[in-house]
Amino acid sequence: MAHAAKLVNFQVAQPPIVPKDAKTCTVKILQRDFASSYGSPEIVQYTPPSDCGQAGSWSAVTLNFTVTSNGTQYDRLGIFTFQNVEIWRTSTPEPTKGDGIIWTHVKDVTQYTPLFAKPGTFILQLDNIVQTGLDGVYSTVLYATFYASSTAHPPAPKADLILPISNLKNDTGNDVSVPPSFSLNVTFPQNTARVFAELYASGNGEEEFWYYNSANKYLSSLPDGFLGNGPFREVRLLIDGRLAGATYPFAVLFTGAIVPPSWRPISAYGAIDLPTYFLDVTPFVPVLADGKPHNITIDVVSAEDNHAILQNWYLSGNFQVFLDESSKPTTGEITNYAADPYSKTNVAGVTKGSDVTITVGATRKLLIESTIVSGSGKVNKVVFSQDLTYKNVQVFLNNFGTQNVVQTASGVVSSTHNGVSALQDTFLYPLTINYTNLDSSGNSWRTNFNHSYVREVKPLPISLKTKIDSQQQASGYFFLSSSGNTGNGTNSNVFSYSDEGNNTYRRRVNASLNKITLDDVAGTLSSSAIPITPSGSVDASDPPNARLPPGRQIPGS
Repeated sequence: MAHAAKLVNFQVAQPPIVPKDAKTCTVKILQRDFASSYGSPEIVQYTPPSDCGQAGSWSAVTLNFTVTSNGTQYDRLGIFTFQNVEIWRTSTPEPTKGDGIIWTHVKDVTQYTPLFAKPGTFILQLDNIVQTGLDGVYSTVLYATFYASSTAHPPAPKADLILPISNLKNDTGNDVSVPPSFSLNVTFPQNTARVFAELYASGNGEEEFWYYNSANKYLSSLPDGFLGNGPFREVRLLIDGRLAGATYPFAVLFTGAIVPPSWRPISAYGAIDLPTYFLDVTPFVPVLADGKPHNITIDVVSAEDNHAILQNWYLSGNFQVFLDESSKPTTGEITNYAADPYSKTNVAGVTKGSDVTITVGATRKLLIESTIVSGSGKVNKVVFSQDLTYKNVQVFLNNFGTQNVVQTASGVVSSTHNGVSALQDTFLYPLTINYTNLDSSGNSWRTNFNHSYVREVKPLPISLKTKIDSQQQASGYFFLSSSGNTGNGTNSNVFSYSDEGNNTYRRRVNASLNKITLDDVAGTLSSSAIPITPSGSVDASDPPNARLPPGRQIPGS
């Protein structure tokens, strides 16, 4: 049969905001075919470009990652680490046989300018396995583009220092696996004035479908194969054993989730560029600026009595540090600390015959206030607060042939410095999945997804406040057969982006049976978007194996 061009995969997202008329310098960071690459990351040495102005003076920095693959393969997690700091977490769309797939994603990494301003080690960890039945190789190339500053485009504001929360290794990605919790000692400069934390977090292995895990109290009411420790997850940051902040993470659906054709060619939001989470830890500066090492801990906890989770979550983070112009030590005191170690949670269930309904809820309130006096005599009164809410309802019907989950995480995270907003993060993450077996053998099923991401965030005082509203509905059918798995899927997306700089981007894009059926793009950033060419049909007679939530595992997968 005649084959069409490679199927273009993508995650709907806004293009980076970069000056259109600035001088640019593009550097190839790495190129690698990831085949049997477990324990074999790509490690390269980076040197800043010399022909786009002084290193670190750029107006913007972006990464351009392009990948091709063909055959059959699971999705794989990718960890970009630079100078021991994770700067991008991604995953791979699952390929198709025949002509295969291609995708390109451009990420704004301007906030990491202090790292790019000096030579260092760049690592891409993309663990892949090639074996019988899994022959897809991920062929990758990564470029960095630097935008020279000028009078019209001044240097991007940046932190003075970025400190990693990572395993600090130079031979692998710098994420860490929890449980157990991960700790390291970090020493901050004594003239530290402000500190903001960024956290990376994603559930994998038994925690990939964490929102489907059952509360232990009701696990005995479910058939064998369902996983416990409940669906609630809280990612925490502790400083010297005290909670500095927490987040309720967004549920990322990777492209092998439940019905792979539903995510081809449009990935679920966050699958190619996983979101990160921000905390203002400036209230701890009076403690951190004493010149001594301080214990930093990151972990993930549940609503169970012992707060245990399964294996595993991958975590990392960094501190963006802003220094006072004086070299004298910063002083001050924490004047108010109201932060419980764990969220308040509740678990309830109803069992009627084989029908089971389980509800798990959680709330978190936090308030930390400090007065900070820098060596130059500036006084900063800091208020950091969090108000988070979570609810997950799981319903099992038709002798467990129907498995539905409705989950919502929402919250407001904010800080002020002398009454001026420094960090703001208002989010709403609704998720609905309706799964139905279509035969008694469990070899065919249909699933409907409603996967949304609504977030208004100003991660740093030097950043624009942005608002993203991503509404995604998908559905699909999958059938397991010894002669070859088959399936189909549809995906509908309505996406909008806006920011304080009056930049806008809006996109409505739909797909059905591997084809783009609608693609409307508008907004001031629309001309910067990567064009997507609607693809013809591809050979999908043998889609990759799906990965199913607890209790719905494909034999041998």
